[in-house]
Amino acid sequence: MRHCYLYLYISSAIIMKLLLDIKDSKAEFMMELLSSFSFVKAETLSPAKAQFLKELKASAEEVVLAKEGKIQLQSARDFLNEL
Repeated sequence: MRHCYLYLYISSAIIMKLLLDIKDSKAEFMMELLSSFSFVKAETLSPAKAQFLKELKASAEEVVLAKEGKIQLQSARDFLNEL
């Protein structure tokens, strides 16, 4: 499974970023297809970078839930005490 990160452009502003998991057998076709659009910049990510982006997104979602009062995050003091 390959991880592809896409930047979709309209004019000079970045509109959307997408992270796609694509089967290896279809990756070359998808990269060629996406690269044919002038408003798309596509690059293949390493598995480690793709995992980092997924974890970063999950962390950001946790912050939003904490701000909404739906979950309570661990304090920095409690975290350090566990170390």
